[in-house]
Amino acid sequence: MAKTLLIADDEELTISLLREVFTSPDIRLHLARSGSEAISIIDRTDIDVVLTDFMMPGVDGLAVLAHAKKILPKCEVILMTAFATVENAVQAMKLGAFHYLTKPFKVVEVSNLVGRALELTAIRKENLHLKTQAIRHYTFENVIGLSEPIRQVLDLVRKVAATDSTILILGESGTGKELIARAVHYNSKRADRVLVPVNCSAIPAGLLESELFGHVKGAYTGAHVERSGWFETANRGTIFLDEIGEMSPPLQTKLLRVLQDQSFIPVGGTKTVNVDVRVIAATNKDLEVEIAAGRFRQDLFFRLNVIPIHLPSLRERIDDVPVLAGHFLRKWDRKTGRHHPGFRPEAMEALMRYSWPGNVRELENLVERLVVLKSEGWFEKSDLPPAMQEGGAIRITAGVDFGSDGIDFRKATGAFQLHLIAHAMALTKGNKNKAAALLGLKRTTLLEMLKREPLDRRELSEA
Repeated sequence: MAKTLLIADDEELTISLLREVFTSPDIRLHLARSGSEAISIIDRTDIDVVLTDFMMPGVDGLAVLAHAKKILPKCEVILMTAFATVENAVQAMKLGAFHYLTKPFKVVEVSNLVGRALELTAIRKENLHLKTQAIRHYTFENVIGLSEPIRQVLDLVRKVAATDSTILILGESGTGKELIARAVHYNSKRADRVLVPVNCSAIPAGLLESELFGHVKGAYTGAHVERSGWFETANRGTIFLDEIGEMSPPLQTKLLRVLQDQSFIPVGGTKTVNVDVRVIAATNKDLEVEIAAGRFRQDLFFRLNVIPIHLPSLRERIDDVPVLAGHFLRKWDRKTGRHHPGFRPEAMEALMRYSWPGNVRELENLVERLVVLKSEGWFEKSDLPPAMQEGGAIRITAGVDFGSDGIDFRKATGAFQLHLIAHAMALTKGNKNKAAALLGLKRTTLLEMLKREPLDRRELSEA
């Protein structure tokens, strides 16, 4: 995209020289021979950089600067003058001038200066374009799903996005917690500010404090320079703390103060840094269990849990599988330049029966793999992984024989419950977290049930 430069000077010699310097296919050049002509051009043209003389008859360079900053706030203005004074320079800088250049100047000097100003405005435009794209991408309409559980989530997100309330997003891995966090941010009054995502589980505990809160020079071995942390970077924006349940207790204490006072002290520092940051946290852990085990602070939980958002697993919104699969198919077809009509009914039926322990992320990974491995045509049931072809959902095939005297209801339901647990444990190869998720239970509840009724190998193999 061509950049736009306006040159304003009442001396024809200067105009001619600067026209020759800046005539380029990459620059749309506008020339003004007076301040009033420059203002007229600014009023009708989107100018990136103004290079104007200070002393001109009638409307001077300061008036051009002030008008440009009022009409085009992102425009940069460079002033030129043969009568430089400290007072004029100070006044120009107060009005927002990019630079103050003394005549006579070297061609290379003015060329480099204008180049830097044009580069800065180009970066700003690109950032604005990316933010606009992000806002468009993370509208609520782009959270895919028609089922009642996801509609309820979106209704809640719409209500809380415009506020500054702290949000705690709860859900299994792969349910789209970061997608919801971004939807909240980009539909809030902070949308034009930065969103800083931090995965608390991906950073060693010893480094996380410095990453979050920054450090002063000499705070520890290797801290050769002062460094701002992510909270300071997120000032006036939003910070997304993913996997908050993995944060160490000492760091939880420091985070609690930030939530309470919107202030912190960098590592090794003595001065308090004040910030204005919205906090969105997320976890796939049951924080109440973590509190009971002494691994998570209860007071921090209360501070984070102002607005809890519970994301349903894909099993709980199984009706969204066809919509999501179609969305991901179009996405990966577009990326790979391929075309697939869709899934055969038998294949979609198998996807609907599958239990999706990896949730939406597992579904997208599956569709990407299918698109890569099959260049064209419909996706058949035989294209799916064996576990999905077999129908990964839990099925109970055992019949109940009432006999002539009926049954012992409690014993029968106990046996049925044990069979369910054994089947879930077999499907997940003994992974208690995943088995609890399949059963719709908390992990602690499943562990208590297993303590009361331990499973032997025979029951697992029969399941």
